Amino acid sequence: MATERLYYEDQYARTFSSRVVSCAREGDAWLVTLERTAFYPEGGGQPGDRGALGAAGVTDTQERDGEVVHSCTAPLEPGSVVSGGIDWPRRFDFMQQHSGEHIVSGLVHARFGYDNVGFHMGAETTAIDFSGELDWDELMEIERAANEKLWENLPVEVSWPSADELARLAYRSKKELHGAVRIVTAPGADVCACCGTHVARTGEIGLIKIISAQKLRGGTRAELLCGRRAYDYVRRAAEQNRRISALLSAPPEQTAAAVERLHGELDGARYRLYGCEEQLFRSLARELGGRGDTALFAGGLAPDGVRRLAAAAAEVCAGRATVFSGSDGEGYKYALMRPEDELGGLTKRMNAALHGRGGGRPPLAQGSVQASRAEIEEFFK
Repeated sequence: MATERLYYEDQYARTFSSRVVSCAREGDAWLVTLERTAFYPEGGGQPGDRGALGAAGVTDTQERDGEVVHSCTAPLEPGSVVSGGIDWPRRFDFMQQHSGEHIVSGLVHARFGYDNVGFHMGAETTAIDFSGELDWDELMEIERAANEKLWENLPVEVSWPSADELARLAYRSKKELHGAVRIVTAPGADVCACCGTHVARTGEIGLIKIISAQKLRGGTRAELLCGRRAYDYVRRAAEQNRRISALLSAPPEQTAAAVERLHGELDGARYRLYGCEEQLFRSLARELGGRGDTALFAGGLAPDGVRRLAAAAAEVCAGRATVFSGSDGEGYKYALMRPEDELGGLTKRMNAALHGRGGGRPPLAQGSVQASRAEIEEFFK
């Protein structure tokens, strides 16, 4: 006898009672079947429900051979009657995500003719793979239209059409279906074959927010958030923007323009710093003329600056130029340079002696060491 599925009769049923049909151990779990259940088994892209049956926790719900199988943390006695309760906040979250995904997919299909060819409802985001390419402006158009359907608070209708009715019905489905087909309809937005649980009215979804998109195998993968997930995301984004607004002394709606100006100023400052460093490096190099092998310490240089100073010194010192920049506490970045010289042996010995890592090709080797200045100077004596 197949399990009676209470979630199809009432998707808002949170508690119920039922007789235990079977209980068998599998690994660390006990697999329990019931005469009836409100636990939804994983399917249609929607994860299985969690919750409790009697004193046992339910960590997952799957369907096997037409039966709903509950993975429990403790055994239940076959023939006994147990009370069950699903993790309602988690279930309602998935109902919001699932119904929101239907509306977005239906609108994309109606507007652009693309199919939903992949769907994953994760713990943090919901991902939809569309069969065609959508740019960001087009997705924002869909997002606006989807939220308008929420504001209309449309009923989400569930039906089991007869074979004749189904043959005349235009509905979305990823594969050809046979037998009884469950159709979920959001009027004016979507008609789709689906086995999952949904909200009763679109207004319960609350908010739909598309947060990212990327090209994928000739199509588009879009990530969206619905309901509380969307609210939490918008709240976090607004708080970030408020803090950025205060730091930049710019109105919240003008932070992007302020960051662009700041980026331009930073590029200008980097260019000027590069010129100043070049003048400093040439000045330092002039003092090293003909000194032979030289080791220099310079503070506050990026790896590129360490390399450029080593190159400038190597041009005039008539030997190997080695530059270190950093501190005893954090370690030192280094660059070794000597025209037409193999530095591999020296680099390996230095890395071994000074707890370093790095290398390169002649005439340059770069890396870092975790040693004090005194230890470095002792090595190069």
